[in-house]
Amino acid sequence: MESGNSGIFSPFTIKGFTFKNRLGVAPMTRTSADEASIPRQDVLDFLVRRARNGAGLVYTEALVTDYESAQGYPGQSRITNSKQIEAWKSVAEKIREHGSVGIIQLFHCGRIAYEGVNPANRVIAPSPISPVQGNSLTGRKYPLPDEMSKFDIDHVINGFVESAKGAVEAGFDGIEIHGAHGYLISQFLSSYSNKRNDYYGGTLENRFRFACEIIESVKAVVPDDILLFFRISNWGIADMEVSLFEDQVEWQQLITLLSRQDIDAISVSAYDFQKNEFGTDYTMSQLTRQVTELPLLICGKIYDHRTAELALQDADFALSAKSMLLNQHFVEDIRNQRELKPYSAKDADIAYTGEKLL
Repeated sequence: MESGNSGIFSPFTIKGFTFKNRLGVAPMTRTSADEASIPRQDVLDFLVRRARNGAGLVYTEALVTDYESAQGYPGQSRITNSKQIEAWKSVAEKIREHGSVGIIQLFHCGRIAYEGVNPANRVIAPSPISPVQGNSLTGRKYPLPDEMSKFDIDHVINGFVESAKGAVEAGFDGIEIHGAHGYLISQFLSSYSNKRNDYYGGTLENRFRFACEIIESVKAVVPDDILLFFRISNWGIADMEVSLFEDQVEWQQLITLLSRQDIDAISVSAYDFQKNEFGTDYTMSQLTRQVTELPLLICGKIYDHRTAELALQDADFALSAKSMLLNQHFVEDIRNQRELKPYSAKDADIAYTGEKLL
């Protein structure tokens, strides 16, 4: 691994992969898949186009990992059968042809799920607790989840394994395990949603056990030359005002536990990368940097040359979602230091419609 940062457009190498710059397309939850769990062609083309237009790193949307309980929204994608693998294979190939690195993100939604959306009509979580905040998209409360048994835990882990095999078969350069935003892995990590009294609950080490078992199981089926990242956050898409971790000490303990795993980078999703957290004088990047030597990716309100430069003072990669989504010339505009504006969540609604993406 190369250390240090010498600019937005300097290369960076992780385990044999050289990224041509430090700008990436952040993973975005999408709802464009058909009944075969394959996204619309324009959504797949969007990823390739961003690689062609200069992004050094291109993430896919988050793909759900099993057919029983992983899905949380209508129209989510998977990569567990040959038809799905073939659809994603051409995306991975074209991203690489344009000199970018392609990472596929895998997750399980857990309790953040529409009622009845899963094929088995199950919603599961570490504890039978629903978010306080209702589902803003349906206007209803989230369903009460079933508390996961050991059988459920093993089944979910196997879903990550099978999806990882699909990602490898499709030819992606790397895999990211999504442990952020209040989805299932995050639900286990946070004492806010994990009230278990077995060896998956209680202490942070116990709450981390589920994530650890997923990482180890995925690593066992992924070749050494494939990148493995892990994503983490202190906020969730439901109950957004809640701090998922107690304080700086707990956050840094979690990062320390993650750093002991056989992963290649940590991706931190901050709601605002410039904001100081946990009552300290440090941002999430700075707090994370203090306790890990792993490469660090950061996102959260990075929308122009100035914010990208600031983000890279304490991280190795700056990820953008809305700006990458809505501005096909984003990378070149940053190179030329053009004046750019931040986009709102409402602006990004195009991601969930049938409109063609630029």
